[in-house]
Amino acid sequence: MHNKLSVFALSLLGAALLADAAPKPVTLLNVSYDPTREFYQAYNVAFARHWKEKTGGEVTINQSHGGSGKQARSVIDGLQADVVTLALAYDIDAIAEKSGRLPADWQKKLPHNSSPYVSTLAFIVRKGNPKGIRDWDDLIRPGVSVITPNPKTSGVARWNYLAAWGYALKANGGDPAKARDFVTRLFKNVPVLDSGARGATTTFIERGIGDVLINWENELLLVTKKLNPGEYELIVPSVSILAEPTVAVVEKVATRRGTRDIAQAYLEYLYSPEGQELAARNYYRPTLEAVAERYANQFPQLTLFTIDEVFGGWKKAQNTHFADGGEFDKIYQKQ
Repeated sequence: MHNKLSVFALSLLGAALLADAAPKPVTLLNVSYDPTREFYQAYNVAFARHWKEKTGGEVTINQSHGGSGKQARSVIDGLQADVVTLALAYDIDAIAEKSGRLPADWQKKLPHNSSPYVSTLAFIVRKGNPKGIRDWDDLIRPGVSVITPNPKTSGVARWNYLAAWGYALKANGGDPAKARDFVTRLFKNVPVLDSGARGATTTFIERGIGDVLINWENELLLVTKKLNPGEYELIVPSVSILAEPTVAVVEKVATRRGTRDIAQAYLEYLYSPEGQELAARNYYRPTLEAVAERYANQFPQLTLFTIDEVFGGWKKAQNTHFADGGEFDKIYQKQ
């Protein structure tokens, strides 16, 4: 009997030790922008599998989606994000500056200035392209209804606006007054400003409003290739902007929650071959050269300029164009 009790006690001790050794399940919150839903749905499954194989631990990733600027404001106001994966660097800069939950040099923490995949802006029109839209110039014609979201809340809306402004500068010898006039005329053709990219897509497709939608390339490829093939046509403008979505660990939140290491691993895995493959399958342009080469034919060829080249970076662009009283406010007040 004594031996049986000893064996039983040892087995209980062993089970307790194994329980202590097993990693505790972890939950992460990824606060992201509108059109990443499908991508992160697939990526989260892949990362959870990778983490389980690597550590034996279970991880669940919860998602929050919305206009990038609105999402940044939610984190500043207290939403407990472990990571943010937003449409542009300025929104993460704002979180760093206004909440102090991550350092000002957050972009140095990951490769490519913390931009694991890139995109650009293009148009879709209804089947047959009834208004004959081919380039940015066509968007300012009388009678053309343009759908683009609100630059005050949406990341893609700011990219759209800057792409149009950059095109107008290029077409008019760098004249800012002519660029301002061009973008003013474009916004006169915008009947509604949705808060985010997915809302704008819904307005164009489900509500049937507008002749042309300006949006993320990945969102438009998703519509034309998977969701509504044959119903809409992709229009690639002659010139657009290189859009660089960025990612960061919200360090103070992740440290307090004990998730910092896994949050860092979650973002690093975006740069892995599997992460890059999933990005490409969801129509984001991968930054890993081997994957980019395999998917090169999937993406239209066009001339791209950067925000640094034309606008002096995001901080300057934000202050000039999107801050209260900036160019966008002046333009929209004229409508």
